[in-house]
Amino acid sequence: MPYNKASAIWPNDDDCFFRDREIRRLRQSGPHCVSTVLAMLTDQVPEVFQGTVNTQDPVSWSAALRDFGLKLAYCPTDVRKLRYYLPDLLKLDDLFTLSYYSPTDSTILADPNSNGWICGSHIVILHRSNIIDPATGSCVNIGDHDCVNHFTKRIFRVVPADHERGL
Repeated sequence: MPYNKASAIWPNDDDCFFRDREIRRLRQSGPHCVSTVLAMLTDQVPEVFQGTVNTQDPVSWSAALRDFGLKLAYCPTDVRKLRYYLPDLLKLDDLFTLSYYSPTDSTILADPNSNGWICGSHIVILHRSNIIDPATGSCVNIGDHDCVNHFTKRIFRVVPADHERGL
């Protein structure tokens, strides 16, 4: 396949998995955005996932979701700001997790400190055109959420556990 400067987030626009899913909003307590997002996706409490998933290992997130009939499918991305993915995400009109770096400047490109730390990050749910943010427990239109101004860390589509794609 020839070099392609911009890969599509998903290979087709026809797949629809969770457009009608109801998501109960939760507000995270402490630095638990990952476990709170997983809890919202599964209608559980965050404590179900705390201590069992590695916050820096999405494979462990996907494995934990399998018990609830879900898993995560990788979407090809790079470090550009999330706003550049909005057209594709909105066209797909489904359920995703969006992870992004907290800084909005070149801090994300720094070398790690002696503890391996570079910068913070956050994860939110994108359901259709709405961001469900565990930091606030709010649900707002993606265009009104500050995440669009942050650099992309990861984008995953939530798919059924038996789907051919996924972690």
